[in-house]
Amino acid sequence: MTVTTVPAVAARPGLMELARVSRWYGNVVAVNDVTMTIGPGVTGLLGPNGAGKSTLLHIMAGFLAPSNGTATLNGQRIWRSHDIYRHIGLVPEREGVYGFLTGWQFVLSAARLHRLPDPAQAATRALDLVDMSHAKDRRIETYSKGMRQRVKVAAALVHDPQVLLLDEPFNGMDPRQRLHLMELVRRMGAEGRTILFSSHILEEVERVAEQIEVMVAGRHAASGDYREIRRRMTDRPHLFRVRSSDDRRLASALIADASSGAVSLTESGLEVQALDFGRFTRLLPRVARDAGVRLWQVSPTDEDLESVFSYLIQPRA
Repeated sequence: MTVTTVPAVAARPGLMELARVSRWYGNVVAVNDVTMTIGPGVTGLLGPNGAGKSTLLHIMAGFLAPSNGTATLNGQRIWRSHDIYRHIGLVPEREGVYGFLTGWQFVLSAARLHRLPDPAQAATRALDLVDMSHAKDRRIETYSKGMRQRVKVAAALVHDPQVLLLDEPFNGMDPRQRLHLMELVRRMGAEGRTILFSSHILEEVERVAEQIEVMVAGRHAASGDYREIRRRMTDRPHLFRVRSSDDRRLASALIADASSGAVSLTESGLEVQALDFGRFTRLLPRVARDAGVRLWQVSPTDEDLESVFSYLIQPRA
């Protein structure tokens, strides 16, 4: 008699750990010495484009071998551990669908590849979860971007994985689709599934994740509650370009106020470094009014994501 044993990984919570993980391609380092732990619930992997988020997710899914370090699920190495693959679902950012298939055929094929006992029932359940049952008989090439995203999620969920890895899952979705998937992700996290999703949009992560891991230029830049990371981003020095009816008079008034760290007069107006973002945005109109100066333009010059995230990895005094 043959006794079938359930892999030990299935009996424990989905605890994914990276220890000193690096991945390089020739002379290009995509991920550099990353150590982090992802447990049950929803975690956001935040960072600008090119930060190494996709590479990290592919390592966690077992699609890429680390060049150095280890990636484990509940203590078992992920790379080439076929039993562990049964407990991980991946939604890649790139289009991984066949346009000539219907949504039903695509998700059903994923169920069959996992050798599920009732692939049709599993496919039906997965399509229902992502609200795609109404379009399951249409060819994927006729789907919108948001619909293709949802059918990819259905294929990743068809085997009811313990860990779900989502790479920019909300791209291309309309507001209704986005809210539906956000609610699904939150619900699955609350039920004890381990979910890690990547995004370069802080507000997107803020609405769904309980924990945030920040990547910048292949490095693990920050980790913690999103409120703390949001505070660190907001409280960093900001550089503004200001144009007014009298730049010199406004510069003198700003220098006297504690919310401004440095004020420079340029050919295009003023460049003002605001040490306290909230105070500066509240007081600038008042300072200009008291100085008898009219504001014509106030715009941030350093709000690109790279500068925002890079601030997180600057050494602190």
